[in-house]
Amino acid sequence: MFTGIIEELGEVTAVEQTGDSARLRLRGPLVTEGAAHGDSIAVNGVCLTVVDTGGGEFTADVMAETLSRSSLGALVPGSRVNLERPMALGGRLGGHLVQGHVDGTGTILDRAPGDQWEIVTVSLPAGLARYVVEKGSITVDGVSLTVVDAADDRFTVSLIPTTLALTTLGLKQPGDPVNLEVDVLAKYVERLLAHGTAPRGTGAGAGAGLP
Repeated sequence: MFTGIIEELGEVTAVEQTGDSARLRLRGPLVTEGAAHGDSIAVNGVCLTVVDTGGGEFTADVMAETLSRSSLGALVPGSRVNLERPMALGGRLGGHLVQGHVDGTGTILDRAPGDQWEIVTVSLPAGLARYVVEKGSITVDGVSLTVVDAADDRFTVSLIPTTLALTTLGLKQPGDPVNLEVDVLAKYVERLLAHGTAPRGTGAGAGAGLP
């Protein structure tokens, strides 16, 4: 589980195509400190498993499913990426609950600079629109953001100077793809409502005098 607070702006140093999958090598001295085989690191919001580390770099395999659902397939040597390690138990939840399971991709449609921030408009796949609400949370390339406005086919977010300077969102231009992960709580609520309420007496406390 992640929080959407980017720890490091990393860089892709190598891409190896292996059939319908790929192996990435990425530079990130901070996130690789203490990392070992089998650990997780989020790359542009996608939770990847560390294969090996060394010299401030790590490698990770990206399967066909991940390539089809995310923008990782467009990465090339030199691409900048947002990196985040999983939240430690008891750590601060600075953003919101982020799984690192990308729901789809959007496209940067527009950037409107302000005095100390930018308003960025991102396209929204039709299947995700119902999960995105004004003042709700969304993850864009691994960055936890608050939705300013939400429509059926797009949404806007405000980027503060820190986000612009320390993440790839300061580099993205109109036409660039971004990974999107909606708030998982919205998906659970939808699932529960679709299946209705469980009958009384089927819970763990049934027959034990518990409600």
